[in-house]
Amino acid sequence: MNIAKATLLALTVFACADAHAQVLQRELGDYDLRLGTTPTRSMAQGLVQPSQGGTFQGGLDLTHDSGWYLGQWSPSMGIARDSRLELDSYSGFKRPFNDRFGYELGLIRYSHPGFSAEDSNEYYAGLTLLDSRFGAAVSQAPGRADSTLLMSLALQPFAMNVSMKYANHTLDDAVGYGDGRLVRVFNDWSLNLSRPWAGIDLNLSYSGSSLSGPQCVAYSGHNGYCEDFVQLKAERSFF
Repeated sequence: MNIAKATLLALTVFACADAHAQVLQRELGDYDLRLGTTPTRSMAQGLVQPSQGGTFQGGLDLTHDSGWYLGQWSPSMGIARDSRLELDSYSGFKRPFNDRFGYELGLIRYSHPGFSAEDSNEYYAGLTLLDSRFGAAVSQAPGRADSTLLMSLALQPFAMNVSMKYANHTLDDAVGYGDGRLVRVFNDWSLNLSRPWAGIDLNLSYSGSSLSGPQCVAYSGHNGYCEDFVQLKAERSFF
């Protein structure tokens, strides 16, 4: 039995044994082991994270005191009908020097056993400087390449957080629209402003892309909408 199958077996038993426990954590000497039915880690300041899947999902994460970590997450174990097994394997190094500076480097591979043509890699990096966070990721997937930058600033005098994301997407095969015109490269971006006020979390977000109108047939970026979109949310927790 190889490592991937053993991991899946352990996670399936774990998920079935206690559906309510989402994360199980154990200290193993200099290592911190986590088993979970939800992802236990995000990378590059939250810019990169394992895929979300269906009902049967789980993963493990192992971290050493030196900063090295590795893990494997399965957003889909291929148990449900019309689903495929997917394994997201990652390894990286995260090092905080002090409360003001830290960095992270790593790689995550999205693999589909039996469908290797769909496998992809994503390289990422993160940086913490004072109260600001920066992230970058470059991915290579079948039929496309993507690169993304993230900047998150904490504006302490205003108790406000400002997060900005900008991405470039390049398609191997151009998508046609209109009178034979083609789209092969496009960009998208987003801006998020958040601030607590009187026990309420206020959130204002804006997203857009370089595509518009009939060009949106080629859109497959990070945002939920191709063209400009603005949303205001106010949330309050009662418990």
